Amino acid sequence: MLDGLRLVSLSHVNDPARMSVYPGDPPFELTTVATLERDGFHLQAVRAGEHTGTHWGAPGHFAAGERLADQLDPADLFRPAVKIDVRGRCAADTGYAVTVDDLRAWESRHGRIPADSVVIIWTGWESRFGTPEFAVHPGFAPATARWLIETGRLGERGGTGTDAFSPDVSTDTAFTVSKMVYRRRRISLEVLANLADLPATGAYVLCGGQINRAGSGSTALIYGVLPPAG
Repeated sequence: MLDGLRLVSLSHVNDPARMSVYPGDPPFELTTVATLERDGFHLQAVRAGEHTGTHWGAPGHFAAGERLADQLDPADLFRPAVKIDVRGRCAADTGYAVTVDDLRAWESRHGRIPADSVVIIWTGWESRFGTPEFAVHPGFAPATARWLIETGRLGERGGTGTDAFSPDVSTDTAFTVSKMVYRRRRISLEVLANLADLPATGAYVLCGGQINRAGSGSTALIYGVLPPAG
């Protein structure tokens, strides 16, 4: 039944020379601790926050009493995905807040967003990763997140996704959208890459990463699982 399925990577490479880290998070560090020449094997030590680079967040990241990384099931990290292309609006306004009308326009072309989906906004911010400009970014308007939740489109196991730092517009220091999304079994995928390879609909996202005890999420390999071509 897996014949014809395709995988695309939606993750950035974690490279200390080109890394954007959310303000206040620990810096990303790679230290060589063993070499082939000296030890017979190559090994690096990694220092990073749980939300460094491409990552997913667990509900308990923003909501007290909700599930943390080690309380989720594998099914919570394998969800249908839709991609909303808002690059044009975001290029004109770095603080653009994606509207309900943007999502309704998408649905007029592709049909209703399936329940329990991860709704990914393609802002174009991938090209700014590793630069100071990455820190000022678009996101979802709070009214849009509320609409997704109240209409059942995010369901109990859906979530949001973005190629920027957060589903919130960067000027919203109260994290209004995050506090709405991160509940029940809903997750957030952040700092995604290669969204040009993800179709507008019909794909799934598969989230890897390490499961830390009481983890708020994980830096991760996130894949798009695409249906057979044709």
